[in-house]
Amino acid sequence: MFEDKTLVCRECGQEFVFSAGEQEFYQQRGLLNQPGRCPDCRRRRRQTMSAGNGERRQREMHVVTCAECGGEARVPFLPRNEKPVYCSDCFERVRAAR
Repeated sequence: MFEDKTLVCRECGQEFVFSAGEQEFYQQRGLLNQPGRCPDCRRRRRQTMSAGNGERRQREMHVVTCAECGGEARVPFLPRNEKPVYCSDCFERVRAAR
């Protein structure tokens, strides 16, 4: 069903093989896009995503106003206007009330 494909890495420009087995794995997981990076560049990217000592890199935090108390809160995501964002204390209260 699947055949090995030769792809070009978007980071280093080297060719790499996207094997039939990898393609089947991607399909089983519902992944629609083929890899854009070679295995070495993917590995390097994963390593730079961590602090190097097994800990994850510090997340970028965004300052927002709590929708419940009006206080300042820091969240690890970029809020969208259609959903309320709460400080930690208010979030726990709102979650417990559900």
